[in-house]
Amino acid sequence: MGVKAKNSQKLHVWKKPWRGRISRAMNNTQNTADLPFMKMHGLGNDFVVIDAREGADPVTPALARALGDRHRGVGFDQLAVIRPGQGTDFTLDFWNSDGSRAGACGNATRCVSDYMMRQLGRDQVTLTTERGQLAALRRTDGLVSVNMGAPILEATLIPLAASADPAHLPLDGDPIAVGMGNPHCIFFVADAETVDVAGLGPVIEHDPMFPERTNVEFAALIGPDHLRMRVWERGAGITLACGSGTCATAVAANLRGLTGKHVLVDVDGGQLEIDWREDGVWMTGPVAHVFDATLTPDFLATL
Repeated sequence: MGVKAKNSQKLHVWKKPWRGRISRAMNNTQNTADLPFMKMHGLGNDFVVIDAREGADPVTPALARALGDRHRGVGFDQLAVIRPGQGTDFTLDFWNSDGSRAGACGNATRCVSDYMMRQLGRDQVTLTTERGQLAALRRTDGLVSVNMGAPILEATLIPLAASADPAHLPLDGDPIAVGMGNPHCIFFVADAETVDVAGLGPVIEHDPMFPERTNVEFAALIGPDHLRMRVWERGAGITLACGSGTCATAVAANLRGLTGKHVLVDVDGGQLEIDWREDGVWMTGPVAHVFDATLTPDFLATL
């Protein structure tokens, strides 16, 4: 299929990153080298990660779409590219499986931060994304936390159509809009399990209310400071977890008076802990590094 895997199913197998061939691998007219990548996930929210710190960024929309194909490529919810830091330890860029760019991806940020902490021999790192400079750390219980920054609540910055009120969008269900580096539309429902996410998600994603499309979350209060959330991700569809969406949902729940600022959120893939502090929205959960592999020249030559 064009993928050579190694270390299959080993969690937290941290190796010296591959070096030297990335800058040569994506010449679409002369693919002569393999392209290495890592497969990671946070609560089943899965990622392909390419370390491009010592070479040119190889990712194009065509490569993102090809890699994201779960039948003919590798498959992922998001693609993360590690680049040199901009006054930080590293920079992260994100792509969706449809070849579009993503401004934020919380679970991928936690996964890559854990990888970088192990490489650097530290329990804390800083990184740069489209949101600016962020911080991540590994707690003593082994879970990884990232500060996703302050929520965006201004309509023009989320962004929304000019006339929209983020606190009460004029859509059935009275959703609330929150930006976390990407736009989110959050519905509070009586029972998240019964929502037709596959049917409603793409319709809302493409509603004219959202000029850059939107992620869509459906959440229910299931206990004190405890939410159940299901998600449709912009450019990816239904996923088992969405880090930025979980942060946005926790912020929205607090703004609606449903919870405090420290909440647990159950997603399809497990549970995330969200803590909205003065310095930003912190998200904590488990990470897994599943395997390392390379894309073959034959696969790259088809792009």
